[in-house]
Amino acid sequence: MGEFELLIDFHKNTERQGPGSEDDTLKALNFIEFDEGAKLNIADIGCGTGAQTLTLAKYLDSRITAVDLFPEFLDILNLNAKKYGLKDKITTLEKSMDDLPFSKDQFDIIWSEGAIYIMGFEEGVKKWKEYLKIGGYLALSEITWTTNSRPAEIEDHWKKEYPEIDTASGKIRVLEENGFSPVGYFYLPESSWEKNYYKPIENQFEDFLTKHKNSKLAQEIIEAEKEEISMYRRFKDYYSYGFYIARKVK
Repeated sequence: MGEFELLIDFHKNTERQGPGSEDDTLKALNFIEFDEGAKLNIADIGCGTGAQTLTLAKYLDSRITAVDLFPEFLDILNLNAKKYGLKDKITTLEKSMDDLPFSKDQFDIIWSEGAIYIMGFEEGVKKWKEYLKIGGYLALSEITWTTNSRPAEIEDHWKKEYPEIDTASGKIRVLEENGFSPVGYFYLPESSWEKNYYKPIENQFEDFLTKHKNSKLAQEIIEAEKEEISMYRRFKDYYSYGFYIARKVK
């Protein structure tokens, strides 16, 4: 099993593949206005195992297309959708987010938690916009600086890992320059990182290493995860995920 397959195997066993919570999803949803009784057409892009997909399906009269490149994640989402009686509301699609088969003006809402960085924030906003109806909503969580200045170590780290990292004002400017009117924004709280993401993955470190016989690749993956967690705990005052909700106006 190669590094890529090992990463999938490691992350498929957690409820979330990034920071977030049901409360965060519902808070973002509260910024969206829609006609009462309307059946909403929603795309959840980069859905992973679909924790937020299930929340949207649970609370909305909707039809959701949940997109991810990795069938292992989609298999888990399908099992959970069936388990919670939501199977009729969710259709999974194994596809790259930069090669989607959607039609112009197809969706009322496009949702993506912690995944748009794969394309890049600006590129994703521009590309996905065409799939949204005028008046439709884009809801995205994206790594964001929470201060205007920060220590050089964390600045250099994120500039290397994701050069598009920016402050909230920079992200909002991208939305406004591409035909969106922002309607809401908030930072994810520390609990969305620690309780819902980092603690669960820390709890499976030993089992993962045992399963893969302490292979060199498995050890490298765990060390990289530990480094990411350490970086967050040292510099959490300077960055988080920002949740951006914006309405397509043109």
